[in-house]
Amino acid sequence: QKLGEADRIITLLTRGHGRVRAVARGVRRTKSKFGARLEPFSHVDVQFFARGSELIGRGLPLCTQSETIAPYGGGIVTDYARYTAGTAMLETAERFTDHEGEPAVQQYLLLVGALRTLARGEHAPHLVLDAFLLRSLAVNGYAPSFGDCAKCGMPGPNRFFSVASGGSVCVDCRVPGSVVPSPQTLVLLGALLTGDWETADACEARYVREGSGLVSAYLHWHLERGLRSLRYVEK
Repeated sequence: QKLGEADRIITLLTRGHGRVRAVARGVRRTKSKFGARLEPFSHVDVQFFARGSELIGRGLPLCTQSETIAPYGGGIVTDYARYTAGTAMLETAERFTDHEGEPAVQQYLLLVGALRTLARGEHAPHLVLDAFLLRSLAVNGYAPSFGDCAKCGMPGPNRFFSVASGGSVCVDCRVPGSVVPSPQTLVLLGALLTGDWETADACEARYVREGSGLVSAYLHWHLERGLRSLRYVEK
């Protein structure tokens, strides 16, 4: 966010303090090397100055120093598919860490790993995004089931899928609004959740599209409102 003539308010997801907003002075000036290190998708080592004993207090801390650990933005911003997927990741991480100053180590590690994978181009951007969304849901207590029934535990595979019920459901537990995805789609989503990239990379495009729709609906249900950036993601 712009602040004054040359400053910005930046939002960072930190290892020890969760989401932190801080003032970065002079970063909008053309010759600011400091500003280049604080661009989106950057993994950085940051030093803050805060008045009082707490980092999160009445006023915003100042970002006084920044050193680049990994400039993932270089491999992301030059490609539309990677950029839109990365933006959706950042928005998701921000939404799942809505209380500033509360540690969110799992979400932090998940985001760093996802940006690294996205920047390297190891897998299709939309697959990396869906894997990140599913694992973000899981680490925040909303892991969906893609095999056993989410309500009664009946061993899978089960035909029906209900966002409101927590994933796959059996014929006896299905509720109005349940859908019947392709079995291959559920296999794909299970592979993305567990990190089975061999299975995920080999999946046909039609199952990938169907899976992305289920992931998006499941995420929107638990966040209670959609992600603005998802509408721009290429499928």
